[in-house]
Amino acid sequence: MGVPRANGLSKEDFRRLASFIQEQVGIQMPDSKCSLLTARLQKRLRILKMSSFSDYVDWILNPQHSGEEMINFLDLVTTNKTDFFREPAHFDFMTSTALPTLMQKHGAGTRRLLQMWSAPCSSGEEPYTLAIVAMEFAKSNIIPNYQVKILGSDLSTRALKKGYEAIYEKSKLEGVPLNIKKEYMLKSKNREKPTVRMGPKLRSMVTFQHLNFMDADYNIPNAYDIIFCRNCLIYFDRPTSSNIVNKLCRNLQPGGYFFIGHAETLNGLEVPVKQVAPTIYQKPYLE
Repeated sequence: MGVPRANGLSKEDFRRLASFIQEQVGIQMPDSKCSLLTARLQKRLRILKMSSFSDYVDWILNPQHSGEEMINFLDLVTTNKTDFFREPAHFDFMTSTALPTLMQKHGAGTRRLLQMWSAPCSSGEEPYTLAIVAMEFAKSNIIPNYQVKILGSDLSTRALKKGYEAIYEKSKLEGVPLNIKKEYMLKSKNREKPTVRMGPKLRSMVTFQHLNFMDADYNIPNAYDIIFCRNCLIYFDRPTSSNIVNKLCRNLQPGGYFFIGHAETLNGLEVPVKQVAPTIYQKPYLE
């Protein structure tokens, strides 16, 4: 007789999965997440017509058999909550300080590309917001031919697909000013299910790439002026967070800016950036 199930997953199976998840993607899964993981896995079991959580766990933990289901599983365990213009103080700082400084000191956006990286980008709302902020900065300061490229990376293939398609429910953009929507977005004609698609200008500025923070090498060739790594470090322990930030900062230009979420801090971590404002850091210039 197996271990009795607690809310679907047995404690033993949950702990096996929790250990595997931390090893593979670095995310901590405390016991309090058991019911959440159970609910998410139930959907997969229904689709796969499987009746046993233990059978599913055995399947996932066997690398010779898990195959494409591993992609579905990792999509299930990642959290993809995001919004357009989330934590607006960061975008105010970009407009007032980061973008002017990067342009004046480095010619970022004028003499060369301004490059920004949203890691993780979830379903694309953040990188498209970065694109809008950059375009509005150029417009308000009358900067012709402002050159911007943005990378969005994420572990979830499902989220990346949505970001690439760039189609969002109209309700997701309720807080976005009307003039911004008119300038940069396309409204669908479907009245029953109204959606909005990012316009071709924004889509041309943003590219997407799959990335697991636990990879030894991120395989990102470019150096970035701004990196957003917001509201994800809270899912990792301190050593893992330090490792992630250090790897991201390998691709941050000296003088570049690093943004984290309002509930996060880099205090106490050995990282190559210095705080310049709440939740905003800068990589020192080379001496």
